[in-house]
Amino acid sequence: MIHCENNSAATSMESNLASPFDLNAYLRRQSSAIDEALESHLKKYPAESQTLFRALRYGVFSGGKRIRPILTLAAGEIFGAKPKILLPFACAVEMIHAYSLIHDDLPALDNDDLRRGKPTAHKVFGDGMALLAGDGLLTEAFHVLSAPDLLGAMPAAMVLQVIHELSQAVGVLGLVGGQAFDLEAENQEVDLATVELIHVRKTGALILASVRIGAQVGGARAEELSAISHYGEYLGLAFQIADDVLDAQGETATSEGAESGHHEKNKATYPAVVGIVQARERLMELSRLCFDALAPFGPKAVALRAIAGHVSERAIKSTQNH
Repeated sequence: MIHCENNSAATSMESNLASPFDLNAYLRRQSSAIDEALESHLKKYPAESQTLFRALRYGVFSGGKRIRPILTLAAGEIFGAKPKILLPFACAVEMIHAYSLIHDDLPALDNDDLRRGKPTAHKVFGDGMALLAGDGLLTEAFHVLSAPDLLGAMPAAMVLQVIHELSQAVGVLGLVGGQAFDLEAENQEVDLATVELIHVRKTGALILASVRIGAQVGGARAEELSAISHYGEYLGLAFQIADDVLDAQGETATSEGAESGHHEKNKATYPAVVGIVQARERLMELSRLCFDALAPFGPKAVALRAIAGHVSERAIKSTQNH
C-alpha cells in the first residue's frame, strides 16, 4: 500500500495543468515513433502462422495511447537519452502491456467482449489463439531486450538490471500477482488496503517500471532515480483509481475513458470501497504528490507532469459531470 505524506505541493494541481505544453501533440508524436518501432519488429515474422501474426498485431495496434512506453521515453529524455536508444525498451514495455490486456479480457479472467470499443482478441481469434498471442508478446518483449544489437550499444549490466526489474514488475510480485489477488477478491468484501495492493501490483508495477527503465537508460543518479520512482508509484495508483472512477461513471465508451473493459461490477475497486467522492480526493492527492516528486527536475519533466495531470483530470471531470 502506498502511504501519502501530507506535504503540500509548491504549485497547485490547477496551475500545473495550465502549462502551455501541448500534451496531445506530444502523445501523438511519441506514439507514432513507438508504432513505427513496433511495426519494424513485428514485420520480421510475416511467414509464420498468419492467424497468430494477425492476433499479435491486433493486440498491439488496438488504439491505445501508448502511455506506458511514452513514460519510458519521457523519463529517459529528462536525463538526455536519445529516442533511438530508448525505443527498444519502450517497445518491450508496450508488448507486455498488450499481452496483459489480451489475457485480462479472456473468459477465465475478466471475460470482456469489448476493449476500446472493439471486439477483444479472443472474440476475433478464439480463446486459444488469443492466449498464444499474449504468450508470444510477453516472450517477444524479452527477445527485444536481449538482442545483440542492444547489448552492443548499452552496458550489459544495465540491460540485465532492466530485464530483472521488468520481469519482477510483470511477474508474481507484480502484474500477475495483482491479477491473482483481483481474481480472488471478486464478489468478496475487501478493505481499502487490499484494493490498493491489487492496484499497485496489477497496474502500478508496470507503470513504475516504465518510468524507472527510462531513467536508468538515461543514466539517472541514485537520488534522481529515487525521486522519479516516487512519481511512478503515485502515478501507477492514480492511473488505476482514475480507471475505476471512469468505469463507475460509465465513461469507458468515450475516447478519454478507462482502458479496462466493462465487467467491473464484482471487482475490488476504489469507488466500490470508499465511494466516488473519496476516490476523487485520493486522486487529487496523488496528483499533487506526482508534481512534488518531479519538482527536482524542473522544466525537463514537463511531459511527465502533463501526463500525471491528464490521468487525474479525465476522471475528476467525469465526477463533476454527474
